[in-house]
Amino acid sequence: MGSKDANGSGLSDRKIKIVLVLGGPGSGKGTQCEKIVKNFGFTHLSAGDLLRAECKSGSEYGKMIENLMKEGKLVPSDLIVPLIQKAMFESRNDKFLIDGFPRNEENRLAFEEIV
Repeated sequence: MGSKDANGSGLSDRKIKIVLVLGGPGSGKGTQCEKIVKNFGFTHLSAGDLLRAECKSGSEYGKMIENLMKEGKLVPSDLIVPLIQKAMFESRNDKFLIDGFPRNEENRLAFEEIV
């Protein structure tokens, strides 16, 4: 999954703001994200939505993710981080709410490496 556009610029070339939105199921993450998107122009990226979309795509990544999710396992960073990176790059925005990620310390460290 590429991280550069046709002009050769990538996420590291942009000054971006990232807010990690964490909380348990039903805690209001989605509701708060909707308000922040509306009032402050952030792009909302839901880790769960990105994973489900990749599963529906039928890609090799999607098949691996689907199997992991069916087994109740966390999707490893080497699969989820590129999905988030791609969504951030494609949005062309510089402000992001990332909902439901990171799920553990390893996710956080892997994500920090790309941003």
